[in-house]
Amino acid sequence: MSIDSRLISIGTLAAHPLWNEKGQVRTGHATTMLISAGDTHILVNPSLPAPALLARISERTSLQPEDITHIFLTSFQADQRRALRAFDMAIWLLYEAERQSMEETFQTQIAEAEDGDDEELVALIEAESELLTRCEVAPDSLAPGVDLFPLPGVTPGTCGLLLAQPNMTTLICGDAVATSEHLEQGKVLPNCVSIEQAQESFREAIEIADVIVPGRDNILLNPLRHFL
Repeated sequence: MSIDSRLISIGTLAAHPLWNEKGQVRTGHATTMLISAGDTHILVNPSLPAPALLARISERTSLQPEDITHIFLTSFQADQRRALRAFDMAIWLLYEAERQSMEETFQTQIAEAEDGDDEELVALIEAESELLTRCEVAPDSLAPGVDLFPLPGVTPGTCGLLLAQPNMTTLICGDAVATSEHLEQGKVLPNCVSIEQAQESFREAIEIADVIVPGRDNILLNPLRHFL
C-alpha cells in the first residue's frame, strides 16, 4: 500500500531562541501533516484554530473533515491541538507515555487547585483532562508503513511517526526537531523536560530519516544524507 504524506500547514515558534527572540513574538503553532494510506487518513497535530485549519485542508486536499479517520498528536501540548474538537468523528491517538504523564500532571494540578479553592481553574483543568481521556493509546503501527517513533525529551512522551516509503524514510518529529536552524546547529529546544533525553532523541531522528518534518518548520532533507 502506498503512503501519501502532505503538508497542510507550516508551524512556527512563538519565540525562536536561535533568532535571539525572547518573550512571545508571534502565536506559535505546530506543523500539520496529513498521511493517507488507502482509506486511512491521519491528521498530525491539528494546531491552527479550527476555521483556519479546515480552510487549509480544503486548499491542500479534496478531503472533508469527516474523511479524517485519525488524529495523531506528537505531544499533548496545547498549541498542537487547537482544532482537535473539529474532528470528533475521528479516532484521537497519543503515545502511551505522553498520555500517562499528562494524566498524572492533571491529577496533581486539580488537587492543587482544589486546595486553593480555585473553582474556575479546576473547571479548566478538568476540561483539558476530558480531552486527554478521549485520546486513545496509539498502536505501534497506525497503518502499513506508518509506525510510532518515540522521541522523548521535549515532553516525557513526545513521539513521532516514521513513514517507510519506497525510496526514502520520512520522520514526522514534532518538537524533537523544531526548526531548520535547530537541525543545522544540532540543538534542541531550551524548555525540554529533559535536555539529555531530547538530545538523544534528536540524534536518533537524524540517524534514521532521509526526510525530516520538524515541529515548527517546513519539510527538510536530512543534511547528513547525500541526495543526487
